[in-house]
Amino acid sequence: MTETPEIAITVSPELAGTRLDAFLAAQLADVSRATIQKAIQQGECLVNERAAKASYKVRAGDEIQLDLPEVAPLEAVPENIPLDIVYEDDELIVINKPAGMVVHPGAGVKSGTLANALVYHFNQLSRQNSLRPGIMHRLDVGTSGLIVVAKTDRAHQNLAAQFEARTTEKHYTALVYGVVKDASGRIDAPIGRDPRNRVKMAVRPQGRAALTLYRVVERFDDFTLLDVEIKTGRTHQIRVHLAHIKHPIVGDATYDGGRVNTVKDARLRSAIEKLERPFLHAASLGFSHPANGEKKSFILPLATELERFLAGLRVEKNA
Repeated sequence: MTETPEIAITVSPELAGTRLDAFLAAQLADVSRATIQKAIQQGECLVNERAAKASYKVRAGDEIQLDLPEVAPLEAVPENIPLDIVYEDDELIVINKPAGMVVHPGAGVKSGTLANALVYHFNQLSRQNSLRPGIMHRLDVGTSGLIVVAKTDRAHQNLAAQFEARTTEKHYTALVYGVVKDASGRIDAPIGRDPRNRVKMAVRPQGRAALTLYRVVERFDDFTLLDVEIKTGRTHQIRVHLAHIKHPIVGDATYDGGRVNTVKDARLRSAIEKLERPFLHAASLGFSHPANGEKKSFILPLATELERFLAGLRVEKNA
């Protein structure tokens, strides 16, 4: 959903001692308390630049910052956008989402999304959420690869339970800056909204639990190719976690910390900039079929631009 400009409020002495959610509900008469509580729960409310609980008792002089969503459109509008369908049956669809495509309307995007394409091409989709028809999980706009869509409500509920129980298998291919020393690793670090930049996420003690596993596939002089498995589905999880261990994803302008500028080879630096996307690809997806429990697994080769970039690195490596 799109966001309004951030609301900033200073607590006056006479209102000190009020619960945070009640205080905000009183200050924002046109916003429901449930909406405010949800924003607080999602880390969209900061008190003195720190996340706080709804039950926090405000104090005189507290500086409160709050982001609230605008009212979103009721449903995705059908648009004739081509789809790369990897698999389809009566219950579900598996799609290869290209980099650059947003999954569903929101954040100022009303058209051109996967959701818009789905409602155009398919007569039957799960309607658990009209803005995300049948969509079970999301991929960042710059990430390519596999995504599963439910056609029926039964499939939606079954797949949702699998995602909740963490029994689905989701592996990504990522190229990161630097040489990762250990052959494999585990990143268990909570993720929440970055208080310094509200469009970014960050590892934060008050964030939601997030677990990422990785395995080294190939090493280069200044880069490492990883197989990454996520056990949770937090916003920007892989990108945030890999940046947290000082190995940000190549081409990720949001979280690379300026690492592209440290690449000495001008041709290589130019090639990274020309990617215009993070080197992150949802390469494999596995789940139990909601109709019969059969194990379904899908593997997708790298997007063409990523394979071309990787081939160039291998030529340099073997020169």
